Amino acid sequence: MGVAAGGGVRLRASSAKKQRQRTLNNIKITLLCGFITVLVLRGTAGFNLLVSSGDLDGAAADAKVVEDVERILTEIRSDSEADDVVVVVEGGSSSSSRNATAASFGNFSASATLVKVREYSLGPPVRGWDAQRREWMAQHPEFPRLHPRGRPRVLLVTGSPPGPCDNPAGDHYLLKATKNKIDYCRLHGIDVVHNMAHMDPELTGYWSKLPLVRRLMLAHPEVEWIWWVDSDAIFTDMAFELPLSRYDGRNLVIHGYPDLLFEKRSWISLNAGIFLLRNCQWSLDLLDAWVPMGPRGPSRVEAGKLLTASLTGRPPFDADDQSALIHLLLVQKERWMDKVHVETEFYLHGFWTGLVDRYEQMMEDNHPGLGDDRWPFITHFVGCKTCGRYEDYPLDRCIRGMERAFNFADNQVLRLYGFRHRSLTTAKVRRVTDPTTNPLEAKEAALNMDAKFT
Repeated sequence: MGVAAGGGVRLRASSAKKQRQRTLNNIKITLLCGFITVLVLRGTAGFNLLVSSGDLDGAAADAKVVEDVERILTEIRSDSEADDVVVVVEGGSSSSSRNATAASFGNFSASATLVKVREYSLGPPVRGWDAQRREWMAQHPEFPRLHPRGRPRVLLVTGSPPGPCDNPAGDHYLLKATKNKIDYCRLHGIDVVHNMAHMDPELTGYWSKLPLVRRLMLAHPEVEWIWWVDSDAIFTDMAFELPLSRYDGRNLVIHGYPDLLFEKRSWISLNAGIFLLRNCQWSLDLLDAWVPMGPRGPSRVEAGKLLTASLTGRPPFDADDQSALIHLLLVQKERWMDKVHVETEFYLHGFWTGLVDRYEQMMEDNHPGLGDDRWPFITHFVGCKTCGRYEDYPLDRCIRGMERAFNFADNQVLRLYGFRHRSLTTAKVRRVTDPTTNPLEAKEAALNMDAKFT
């Protein structure tokens, strides 16, 4: 790594290993050309140059050549690495900060692509935050670190655009999703913030959560966990509680698939739409390392090229927060991963398409409180942009799924009051328990949130 002309920082991948790999690939390509030449001669001149008369017939020989060609191509593809990556970080006040920004990009790029980004930060660096929090908490006992129920304080954060949705139905289902989050937080003693302000004009779209999360961490030192939940996610197991004690020693909890992350480098190996971030110095440092790909404009475009080259299956589009996080955890694994918990035991993120049509069967076979595929904790409507003009799935399918998910969850709330929806497709409700002269006894029964539906 060196300082580039104009004050930028260049990050270049090792060239010696790549040169050896190119030489080996050139040899393989030469052999491949020889195979193809033989195949062409057989097809045009009728020469049987590959097999003797006592061996395979002509058709089988041709198939053998094709198989060898495909094998060599596969080897070349698997052995090939991207050409040298050059990340140029332009501007900024210090070489150390530019070096840190460049390091977060790692050593991956499209072939010989120059990735230009400008230095960007979420604000003045905060140091010694853990000690500052402890001191503040000692001075303000009116803000206890633990909830009265004995658990660490959690702040659930979600958000939506400041203006109305392009689609009128989007506002209606955004309201339902917000009501659902309020219900869950009320039942479990969790504080909730619904943000509608753009706190950083440079960080738009998915990236807007990062400055919000950071500001909430600094403004609420009494909160142990910040829990980001996308607006298109619906809690569908109202009895399930986060197993916070499981995350002792971990600072980031996120749903994902470790095999896809480390073996496949898949761009969907983690879902950044729902995550828990501990309020600590480590998390502030992570946000600082995460954000450089986020500023809108050329930096986000160039970073998108890097991410597409680095991650398996990623389409070519501007840098997104999820791909950037995955890339960061891969290229700086030693720095971050020992404090990351990739959740696989329950549905912190449950992809909606395989869940919404199974709710009736779940009610028949299982009960709330499980949180997994038997009764999913969260149903996440990824790809259903009901508030915008474009979506990955038909709007009517998304709306139908959201209605079913909301009513499925709402039934678990309404039974506290003796009601439930007539079906999962309607907002109409019916009484399921008779009025009683002993309401407190009925309440005790209703508080058994994980009881099976009858």
